[in-house]
Amino acid sequence: MKGYVFHGTGKAAWEEIPDPALKEPTDAVVRVGAVTICGTDLHILKGDVPEVRPGTVLGHEAVGEIVEVGGDVRTVRPGDRVLVSCITACGRCAFCRQAAYGQCRGGGGWILGHLIDGTQAEYVRVPFADLSVHPLPGGLSDQAAVLLADIFPTSYEVGVLNGRVRPGDTVVVVGAGPVGLAAVATAKLFSPERIVAVDLAPARLEAARALGADAVADARETPEQLVADLTDGLGADVVIEAVGTPETFELCTRMVRPGGHVANVGVHGAPATLHLEDLWIKNITITTGLVDTYSTPTLLRMTAAGRLPTAELVTHTFLLDEMQEAYDVFAGAADTGALKVVLGGPHHDEILPVDAA
Repeated sequence: MKGYVFHGTGKAAWEEIPDPALKEPTDAVVRVGAVTICGTDLHILKGDVPEVRPGTVLGHEAVGEIVEVGGDVRTVRPGDRVLVSCITACGRCAFCRQAAYGQCRGGGGWILGHLIDGTQAEYVRVPFADLSVHPLPGGLSDQAAVLLADIFPTSYEVGVLNGRVRPGDTVVVVGAGPVGLAAVATAKLFSPERIVAVDLAPARLEAARALGADAVADARETPEQLVADLTDGLGADVVIEAVGTPETFELCTRMVRPGGHVANVGVHGAPATLHLEDLWIKNITITTGLVDTYSTPTLLRMTAAGRLPTAELVTHTFLLDEMQEAYDVFAGAADTGALKVVLGGPHHDEILPVDAA
């Protein structure tokens, strides 16, 4: 089979690799039907995640079909169509018993495309299959489902829930990339008074409006002043950081009101300054986190019921063997307008509109 193999900083290739095989009785092997590319994959290629060793197949999100299961797997069987979660859970350690699967100490956590071969391949081995794949409702498309492997549970759990969004809140999302847009969509579930999206790219700000943002701001044009004007000078109740740079994190801390929450979702590759000389007196709560994916079954049901606009974030589709082209398009989002790219299934040359059904 073929997979997209990491060969060191700035180097990766779609190439022949050995077929995966069951290693443990709790494993499953999945034939990949659709995958997507995450901003974290770009961080790996930039050298920001040194734990990823050369020779590792990248990717941690997929939809596919079970082709083989180990003897201890009970919840899925060959032929089942499943979502492969970005987080693998042993189900037995102290963290898994608290549904903190991202912190699994029993051999799980974020391992696909990180510590073991990932999903950007024709087949993938998934450890601890009973808790790490989710059977899919029959009417849910691959494009809609694959975004539930990572970005929607990440934005919902690490952004909206950690930020404690409540009815009537002012919510600011800094970064209108895929995770930020998913945060806009999931924050709406809690009926905030307003959602403000901040980004540099006009196309992404327009996408944020299409997904429910009430106001948008160019990050270069003092968005903190807009937030102050909208809130009588108080600031936002919740600010969600969805970029991962020192500048955006510090911007978030300037826009939050006393007693408010800053929920950091972005993957940071450099230190950020925490201005405690200003923040210590403001009763600010700052949260960080790796997604646990405990919300995935709920989000799956909501998407199947038409309550979450997941497929609307897909702007480009490719065949699996067009992996390098897909990476180029996704990495060059400022020029290509890419939000999420999906590989696998029918090939579409056209760009799908962000507000498509």
